Amino acid sequence: MRRETWTPKGKTATDVVLQTFRANGLFLAAGDVLAAEEGLTAARWQVLGAIALAGRPLTVPQIARRMGLTRQAVQASVNRLLGEALVEAAENPDHRRSPIIRTTELGGEKYAAIQRRQVTWINDLAAGLKRSELETAARVLQQLSNRLDTSKEGDEK
Repeated sequence: MRRETWTPKGKTATDVVLQTFRANGLFLAAGDVLAAEEGLTAARWQVLGAIALAGRPLTVPQIARRMGLTRQAVQASVNRLLGEALVEAAENPDHRRSPIIRTTELGGEKYAAIQRRQVTWINDLAAGLKRSELETAARVLQQLSNRLDTSKEGDEK
C-alpha cells in the first residue's frame, strides 16, 4: 500500500488552510463582539454586508454564493433579520420563489454603526504589518478561493 505524501507546496498550502480555519474562527468571534452592540451576530452582519457591498438587493442564493455559505445558513440569518425589521423581502420578477432581500433604513443604520467600529478594529489589527504582505495574503486567498469555486462548479456538472 502506497502512502501519499505532500509536495513541499502541498504541505505549505495545508499550513495555509489550517491557519485560515483558525483565523476564520477568531474573525467570527471578533465579528460577534463588533456586532453585539447593535444586537447582531457576525453571521447577520455578514448578510447585511453582502447586500451593502453589492449596492443592490440580492436573493438568498446570491448572498450565499458571495459569502461562500449554504443557502440554508443564509436563509436562517435572513429570517432573523426579517423578524428584526433590518431587511425586507420584495418580489423578484425573475424568480417568484426567490425574493430579493434589501436592507431597511434601520438595517442600514445598524450596518453603518458596526462598520464604524470595524474601521478602528481593523486599523489596530493591521498596525505593524506591511501593506504588501496583506496584499499578498489577500491575493493568495482569492486565488485559492477561485480554484475551489472552479473545482466545485466542475463537480456540479
